[in-house]
Amino acid sequence: MSQDSKVKTTESSPPVLTKARKSLPVLDPSGDYYYWWLNTMVFPVMYNLIIIVCRACFPDLQHGYLVAWLVLDYTSDLFYLLDIVVRFHTGFLEQGILVVDKGRISSRYVRTWSFFLDLVSLLPTDVAYVSLGPHTPTLRLNRFLRAPRLFEAFDRTETRTAYPNAFRIAKLMLYIFVVIHWNSCLYFALSRYLGFGRDIWVYPDPAQPGFERLRRQYLYSFYFSTLILTTVGDTPLPAREEEYLFMVGDFLLAVMGFATIMGSMSSVIYNMNTADAAFYPDHALVKKYMKLHHVNRRLERRVIDWYQHLQINKKMTNEVAILQHLPERLRAEVAVSVHLPTLSRVQIFQNCEASLLEELVLKLQPQTYSPGEYVCRKGDIGREMYIIREGQLAVVADDGVTQYAVLGAGLYFGEISIINIKGNMSGNRRTANIKSLGYSDLFCLSKEDLREVLSEYPQAQAVMEEKGREILLKMNKLDVNAEAAEIALQEATEARLRGLDQQLDDLQTKFARLLAELESSALKIAYRIERLEWQTREWPMPEELIEADDEGEPGEGTSKDEEGRAGQEGPPGLE
Repeated sequence: MSQDSKVKTTESSPPVLTKARKSLPVLDPSGDYYYWWLNTMVFPVMYNLIIIVCRACFPDLQHGYLVAWLVLDYTSDLFYLLDIVVRFHTGFLEQGILVVDKGRISSRYVRTWSFFLDLVSLLPTDVAYVSLGPHTPTLRLNRFLRAPRLFEAFDRTETRTAYPNAFRIAKLMLYIFVVIHWNSCLYFALSRYLGFGRDIWVYPDPAQPGFERLRRQYLYSFYFSTLILTTVGDTPLPAREEEYLFMVGDFLLAVMGFATIMGSMSSVIYNMNTADAAFYPDHALVKKYMKLHHVNRRLERRVIDWYQHLQINKKMTNEVAILQHLPERLRAEVAVSVHLPTLSRVQIFQNCEASLLEELVLKLQPQTYSPGEYVCRKGDIGREMYIIREGQLAVVADDGVTQYAVLGAGLYFGEISIINIKGNMSGNRRTANIKSLGYSDLFCLSKEDLREVLSEYPQAQAVMEEKGREILLKMNKLDVNAEAAEIALQEATEARLRGLDQQLDDLQTKFARLLAELESSALKIAYRIERLEWQTREWPMPEELIEADDEGEPGEGTSKDEEGRAGQEGPPGLE
């Protein structure tokens, strides 16, 4: 090959590599693709953790399925190799931004302990099969070094699953199984080393009928290991030193395992109780309070039924506390996705700005009412409006029996009372009795929260007031004359305020001018004093002061009045 062709080949190869690199995307470590790859890596890692030890301790298992084991071994090695490739294409966060530069990703990965462990776990130790034979699976123990990927997959699944407590219990049971499995394999290997059937502690002689089968060997060992590690007892007494050491080690492992299991289960139960306490209010304190104050049984029964309804139907009354740890913007998006369709059905909130509705959504307070409970009564001062999320409420007469109308999900009431509309004849008081027919879920929006939000949206406030005015006109609850008088009074008040503002501005202007003149006069006086000081430095000293200076007692025989007069007379010829 000529030199020109070599140069041409060298120059043409980098674009090919670049194209190949671009064909492999960079994975987001918090994305779905990376998550599913972690779950895929669970199978080869678990295969090596469980099967290699079993094959090493049960020779019949290794000899009987050698071809299948070789295929599975090298398939898991292929997954290990692909996992390294995935690692080289998994980005990382820097200053909160995902780094997709493959050069930086590779240089960062090769400097970590993970790369070293991944590399060691793929060392071709199987080459020793040539001299030791293919029936030595212990050569593949270095595959255990990929176990951190298993733990990472479990951690990701625990944060993603909707049932984290159930997953923790399942993970704990898996760990217990793996420990008992390893211990049973070691028990069988120790029995083979000491001699099968030499005493009652070791595995029985395989020559006995039924004990030669591989399944029986594993199940017997697993059962024996389970008895030891669960400290159930009823195990044969050891007879030799090796057996005593094995039992002592298992007992210590059992104590540690028991403590771990109890701690894990306690943590799961505590987390479940904490979650329930966060979602639902604690009824034990309320029950104790009612017991101490001797609340009547009927009212106590109603309170208990209310708590029971919340618990059974998974009703939440403290959504604000549950979402408080989320960033404000993310909390708003969650609340919008849950409650915005309900809020947008309210007539006075239709066609409002999306940002206004988002802020109002964060102010909604969920409330649950029991059957027969009054939401509001006629004549009450309206301080909040209600939106029906679920259930039915009736507009009833003063007797509480006669029904005028039934309100269902998606309807609302009390919206006029939270907006100060001029000429409202009801005077912001409730005009009807609203009673819950069954268990009703409502959203409550207080007047203070609405006022706080509308202070930043004056146009929306004007639109809402106009819609409320139209509703009052349809209900014949708007006094037009009173509205005009109130508007006139407000305009007069505003005009008076504008006049006062103008007078205040004039006074401030005059005061500023006086202050400027005062500063100018003070500056002129300071200049005159400074000029006089410079002029007095040129005056000749009087004869009395000269004589006193010669005697060493300057100014002692001269009183302050004389000094003042001398100073006032000045030098001769000054006039």
